[in-house]
Amino acid sequence: MPDDGDSATQRDDRDAGTSADPRVAGDPKAVADHEFALLLTHDVDRPYKTIQSAYHAVEHRDPRQLLDLLPGRNPWWQFEEVMELEDSLGVRSAFYFLREKHLLQRSPSDWLDPFYWIEQFGRYEIETPEMLDLLDRLHASGWEVGLHGSYDSYDDRDRLRMEKATLEEALGEPVVGGRQHHLNRGAETWDHHRDIGLRYDASPGSSETTGFDHGYLPRRPFDDEFVVFPLTVMEAALPDPGDDFAAAWAECEALLSEAAENGAVMSALWHPRLFTERDFPGQRRLYRRLVERALEMGAWVGPPRDYYELMEHPEPDGGAAESRERNAKNHHRSDLRRPQAEDNKVKTHPNTESTE
Repeated sequence: MPDDGDSATQRDDRDAGTSADPRVAGDPKAVADHEFALLLTHDVDRPYKTIQSAYHAVEHRDPRQLLDLLPGRNPWWQFEEVMELEDSLGVRSAFYFLREKHLLQRSPSDWLDPFYWIEQFGRYEIETPEMLDLLDRLHASGWEVGLHGSYDSYDDRDRLRMEKATLEEALGEPVVGGRQHHLNRGAETWDHHRDIGLRYDASPGSSETTGFDHGYLPRRPFDDEFVVFPLTVMEAALPDPGDDFAAAWAECEALLSEAAENGAVMSALWHPRLFTERDFPGQRRLYRRLVERALEMGAWVGPPRDYYELMEHPEPDGGAAESRERNAKNHHRSDLRRPQAEDNKVKTHPNTESTE
C-alpha cells in the first residue's frame, strides 16, 4: 500500500480531475463516472505444453498427463476459452506476445543453466500460421495485442526494437505497449520503450506479493505521453485457488475494495495456460469472479491500450519537453526506480517460478 501522503495526493488528483503531481497520470474524463478501473492482461509465455507434461504427471500423480505429449494435443492453448469467458462478461483484455531467444543464440555458458532450458521448452514463433490466425482474431474482435519483451530485452534496445517490429509485422498494426518477461526492468528500460515507440509499460509489480506499492494511479516517468501502469496482482502471488479458493478470493476482494476506496487504476495478470482447469484448478473460476465483482462494483474494465487512449496526454513542445525529460531523469523517475532492485524478478539466480 502507498504511504498516506502519496495516497491522499492521488485521491485529491482524482477528485479534481487533474494531477497536481506531473508524475501521476490521473483519470480519463471518459471513465470519471466509474468507481475505479481494472486493467486485464495476459502474458503469453507458454502456449504449448511440452516437457511440462512429465512434471504435471508427477505433481498430480496422474500418468494421463503424459498423453499431452502426443501430436495434436495441447491443453495449454486456452485463447478461445479466455476470449469466450471475457466476451460473455462484455469485456476485453490485452495479450502480450513473447519472442524469446533460442538457446543456441545464447552464450555456451547458458546452455548448462536449467533456467534457460525452461525458457527454451516454452519458446514459440509468432510467425506460424496458428499464431497469425490467433493475432487476426484477437485484433478483429477488439482485444489488445501487445509486446512481452524477452528475458534479456529489458536492457537491449536493439533486441526490443526487433521484437516489436516482428510482432507489428505479424499483426499488421502498431503495438501500443506491453510488459517485460519476468517483470524485468533496468535503469534504462523505459528509455528503450519510449525510444522504440511504445506508449506504455505494465511491468512494475511482483510475482510474490500483491497490492498498490507503486500507487493508485498510472505514472508518467518522463512527464510526457509515456505512461506506466503498475501491476496490482499476478495470479502466482495469490493462494492457490485449487487448494483454498476462499483464501484466494478473499485477497482479490480486498484488492478490489481498496481500489474502489481510492479510485485506483488496478491491473491484473493471468497467464493463459492457467485457464487449463485440469492443471490449474480454480484459476478460471477465480478470474471470472474477479471480473464479475469489479463490474458489479462499478469499475471500468478493459485492456491498458483502451484506457491509455482515453487519457489526455501532454504534447511535446521542443525545449520544454527536453527540460521535462532532464527533470524526469534527475528526479521524478527516481521515485519509481529506487525500489526496483527489490521487486525486479531479475535476481542473483534465475527466477524459475510459474514455469510448470
